Amino acid sequence: MEKKILSPPEIPEYAADIACAKCGQKASRLIVLSILAGAFIALAAQASNMAAFNLLALPESYGLGRVLAGAVFSVGLMLVILAGGELFTGNTLMVTAAFERRIHVGQILRNWAFVYPGNLIGSLLIAGMIVHSGLLNNGDGMLGAVTLKIAVYKVSLDFMAALFLGILCNWLVCLAVWLSYAATTMAGKILAIFFPIWLFVTSGFEHSIANMYYIPAGLLIKNNPAFVEAAGLTQTALAKLSWESFFLNNLLPVTIGNIIGGSLMVGFAYWYAYRRASK
Repeated sequence: MEKKILSPPEIPEYAADIACAKCGQKASRLIVLSILAGAFIALAAQASNMAAFNLLALPESYGLGRVLAGAVFSVGLMLVILAGGELFTGNTLMVTAAFERRIHVGQILRNWAFVYPGNLIGSLLIAGMIVHSGLLNNGDGMLGAVTLKIAVYKVSLDFMAALFLGILCNWLVCLAVWLSYAATTMAGKILAIFFPIWLFVTSGFEHSIANMYYIPAGLLIKNNPAFVEAAGLTQTALAKLSWESFFLNNLLPVTIGNIIGGSLMVGFAYWYAYRRASK
């Protein structure tokens, strides 16, 4: 009888197999697949904004907007897992193979060194295309206004708040990847991915690669007076949005948090629970 799902004790070994395969990939393939993954996540981010911007613009419907945005955003990770892609946040699970002593830390860092900037390139590509497409004028400019407000909010986060939001985010993202490893059918993988991603977006946690779309999209439209007026942002608030604040105020703490959430709360935790005794 065909096995339909891996049991929890079987997943860490399979995750280590995946990590070993990732370490064996050529740089050219890593770059292409990471650009694609960044683009997939950016497409999901812009689509979630499109689906929910009218709800996100109002305090009384904000929670419902997050629920809708989360349902749409989950497609991004589905594309990465099912079509193929190298996503930095999911690749924090590569530590499982290191704990198994099948790869070393240098191999993980090599993967991240290609994948992280590749994700950034893919995200920036989509951000630029969306801004220049005129799509943000939808809803009498409210889509652009909400995009701008999201960017300002993200760069205004306190360092520790961004760090913890990053941990919580990638804990759930890597659980989605982990559960997809357990499923052996496409339908099973889709369901495994959907619910943890839905939960993280609904909760408002911080994903470093998604933020590579959200914040640059806001940066590219911060000088649009119609969007600024519709967003109701003051010049003081708008001044916080810069490329420097993008990297230092958001990406830095969120990326550190994402690494902790994925590698420690999922990769290490399940290796320790199920595989440590055998090592």
